[in-house]
Amino acid sequence: MPIQQDETMTNPVYSQASASIRACTECIIACQTCAAECLQEEMVGMMRECIRRCLDCVELCRLCISYEIRGSALLDNVMALCAQACERCAEECGSHEDQHCQHCAKACEQCAEICRASEMPID
Repeated sequence: MPIQQDETMTNPVYSQASASIRACTECIIACQTCAAECLQEEMVGMMRECIRRCLDCVELCRLCISYEIRGSALLDNVMALCAQACERCAEECGSHEDQHCQHCAKACEQCAEICRASEMPID
């Protein structure tokens, strides 16, 4: 399920954003959607870990965007942590057959890959 383009995605500022900001934004949308859908599941208890990992991913993606926008010296550390959260979320979501989980897993994999590629070696 491709992410629908809305005003955020077609905004000129967004279109000029770095690949990592775009990937994090798409990951936030996918993870929030996945968590919300999981909360609607009849057996919501079975989806707790999926929800937790989605929420971790959302928070770290937001932090990554914030640190990149303001040019924080800690960006590489945050990107590494964000990539780790995305990988963990992709692993969990990928284990579920639900379409929203599969879409989330793909968005998380892409975000992790871009964050890892953007990292600079930490001294």
